[in-house]
Amino acid sequence: MAKQIWRIIKASPAILGASFLVATNPVAAETVVAQTGQNNDAEIIEQISEYNQTENSMEQVTSVSEFRDVDPTGWAFEALRSLVERYGCIEGFPSGVYLGNQAMTRYEFAAGLNACLNQMERLIAASEAVLREDMEKLQRLTQEFEAELAAIGARVDNLEGRVAFLEDHQFSTTTKLNGEVIFNVSNAFGDEDNNDSQATFGDRVRLNFDTSFTGKDRLRIRLQAGSMPRYDDVTGTEMARLGFDTSNGNDIVLDDLYYRFPIGEKITTWIGTNGTDLDDIFSVTNPYLESSGTGALSRFIRYNPLVYRSVEGSGAGLKYEFSEQFAVSALYLADSETASDPGERNGIFNGAYSTGLQVDFSPMETLDLAFTFLHSYQTGNEVNLTGSTGSDIGKKPFGDVATTAQRFGLQASWLITPKINFAAWGGYANAEAQAGSREGDSADLWTWSANFSFIDLGKEGAVASIAGGMPPKATSVDGGEKDPNTSYIIEVQYKYPLTDNILITPGVYLILNPDHDDNRDTIYIGAIRTTFKF
Repeated sequence: MAKQIWRIIKASPAILGASFLVATNPVAAETVVAQTGQNNDAEIIEQISEYNQTENSMEQVTSVSEFRDVDPTGWAFEALRSLVERYGCIEGFPSGVYLGNQAMTRYEFAAGLNACLNQMERLIAASEAVLREDMEKLQRLTQEFEAELAAIGARVDNLEGRVAFLEDHQFSTTTKLNGEVIFNVSNAFGDEDNNDSQATFGDRVRLNFDTSFTGKDRLRIRLQAGSMPRYDDVTGTEMARLGFDTSNGNDIVLDDLYYRFPIGEKITTWIGTNGTDLDDIFSVTNPYLESSGTGALSRFIRYNPLVYRSVEGSGAGLKYEFSEQFAVSALYLADSETASDPGERNGIFNGAYSTGLQVDFSPMETLDLAFTFLHSYQTGNEVNLTGSTGSDIGKKPFGDVATTAQRFGLQASWLITPKINFAAWGGYANAEAQAGSREGDSADLWTWSANFSFIDLGKEGAVASIAGGMPPKATSVDGGEKDPNTSYIIEVQYKYPLTDNILITPGVYLILNPDHDDNRDTIYIGAIRTTFKF
């Protein structure tokens, strides 16, 4: 700011010189002082003027004598008075007091002078009339109050620095409510196990209370209620589950409770006691189908179940962004129910848990890659290696026996064109029994999926997707049966925005050879999901 004011001071002699040149022409003597290469200064001064404007309504003052607390003596007052009356270059409050009830000091007078400098510079830049004698007055006033003008600049610079500091460090704690409501009509067809299946109309409601204490962090509290059917009950396979099923009878439950905050510029940290999921910390790299509210209809199609559906709920994680292209995330999560239980073989470190890391790499703006490693331990009463997306054998290859697993995943998303996106993943898990007569036995599980999404098809914001893949399959089990055949899940859906806040998604997915058993008939699940966001 000081530099800008000094530019004004330096500009005035040049402006005055220009006025003398104009004065040699008797016709032009009282017309326009031509621009003298000060366009940049005029722009800067104009920006200062806009910056200094206040929200309060201010009336134009046309005479210095309207300021009751200004001593109307001396040549300086008279000179400034004539400039104010001719060019209307000082603004004051309707009361006539110059910026408050204090007496006008030399600094306050310099502030008024600065306003006239601004105004006359704008007039010159706009090729409007400025008298030569007024330019002489302005030059003399500028020289007389040179020290005060410089001091004002320094003070303004200091104030700007203090304001910037406050803007960076002062933040009002704010809680924002955002919600999501799902209505869904669906039915299952085709398998002997679902002859009695009927069309259903279910719902799920989520209310997120997001609180920020610094402007860069987030404390999330989510309440959820729902009554959405689980089709594994009527089809006999978890492969048929919806990606958003909720069966708590519309009772309100605490679904999420975690805190996310930055450490420095490159590290983001998560700490949570409930609902802190693997996909909250790890990017699943499936941008158009990952969401439970607006993504895939099928539970399996949403993301890689061998690395993103394991023990989760309570714990911590962090992500370190080395650059825009490269990041590494790590986490340790325990089951929410056992993490708070002080009993034997429970707690956050002695019960079920998942720990691992993920490397994200984006070699170009349109391509995202992720490699994930996860180690999990599940107690005998809660073994579920497939995240309820595969067969019974894959879920518990050793039965109700404590099981560890080393899990690996490779995910990719490629925006082929601005309108077409391709995403895919592959996953492998090696599981080992940790107790009983099966202790030491191992099992291998595999899964894969791929999808195409066609963006803005038919309408801006609409997305058509086709996806397919093999749900987790046990290809080998020591001392036990493996999955005999291979299942495939195929989904077709079309997301259509009715408004900015309402999205309708009709679609269908089918399960070929359910539970990796080619003796079973194909199952079809049809759904029309309507999502409201607010």
